[in-house]
Amino acid sequence: MVSWIGHIRRILLTPGANQALLRTRGFPERDAHAKASLEMAGGSFIEGFGVAAQSPTAVEATVTLSRIDGIRRGFAFEGAAMAMAIRDALPLGHRHHVGDLLEAADDHTYMIHVGVGWSFARLPRPLWRAAAGGLTDPTLTWLALDGYGFHQAFFHTDKYVERQYIDADPPLPTNHHPGYATHAIDQGIGRALWFVAGADPNRAVRLIEAFSPRRHEDLFAGLGLAATYAGGAPPDELEELAERAGEHRPALAQGSVFAAEARTRAHIAQPHTETAVRAITGLHVTEAAAIATQSRPSGHTVDGQVSFEVWRRRIMLRWATETRFSLDSPLSSPAQPRAAVEDVGDGTAADGTGSLSTSRQPHADGVRDGS
Repeated sequence: MVSWIGHIRRILLTPGANQALLRTRGFPERDAHAKASLEMAGGSFIEGFGVAAQSPTAVEATVTLSRIDGIRRGFAFEGAAMAMAIRDALPLGHRHHVGDLLEAADDHTYMIHVGVGWSFARLPRPLWRAAAGGLTDPTLTWLALDGYGFHQAFFHTDKYVERQYIDADPPLPTNHHPGYATHAIDQGIGRALWFVAGADPNRAVRLIEAFSPRRHEDLFAGLGLAATYAGGAPPDELEELAERAGEHRPALAQGSVFAAEARTRAHIAQPHTETAVRAITGLHVTEAAAIATQSRPSGHTVDGQVSFEVWRRRIMLRWATETRFSLDSPLSSPAQPRAAVEDVGDGTAADGTGSLSTSRQPHADGVRDGS
């Protein structure tokens, strides 16, 4: 059997378990509960990575990962997906590790897609396409860029958070709608902000407010996902977070709905999942998960719009309708676009679903440097 761990360790810049520690990253340790929640997530990711790097097959890795307790298991599959994507990218062995993992662990499909995106940050550009080769779902493929965005903000916080850098030439897991890439990446950056802020909602909101307003919606969506999936804050603070999100509360709720569905599908919903979903969305976790599953489109494009963005719009609309939440400006549906994202490459609208508050143009104007 080929020893993959040696090859993978040579690729990774920071393989040690201490990289999951808040102190190592320079993130605040606000209290014991928040610290434990966030460091558990990172430690579980690294554990899953190690299992997948050393397992002969994805099936054997899945068997081992499935024994991990539920609160940690999703993060472990995320790490495993990163390792499998790197194995697919290397000129050693076969190129269907990610595909095999998706087949063996379909319940964890969301976290697997996210984990593949981590590999983009650690592999040379020529290997990106091979790393993403196992992703075939036209809607969920965008979650890989969410994973990439998380990695960049988590490990390169000064550049991606403090300087709010935007990739001029980001990874593209699909050739469809390349203009949407920065939006997917920002959702990952928003998730990372929960960790950068030490699970402090007020600190996280202040970080978002420092970004260009046109990026706020995507960032709040990612923040809602992380606050729900990883936990670390009490319900009163999450309720305050929902209030502080203001016009972007539907985006925050959409991220929470994603997290509810990811944990529900994998049968690993936790007490903190229910608490966060209730505080942010006002819904029961199963109600929130149902909104996600019932709203999900198929195909790369829906009426000229990115299917992943259509999914998000549908969730926001369903949530606003079911909770009777109203905005100064009414929520638009995908069928009635209010603004469009320029789609570089094929001339069609990448998302005609519109923003709730700002125009969803590519973020080129927000690039702070070219490094």
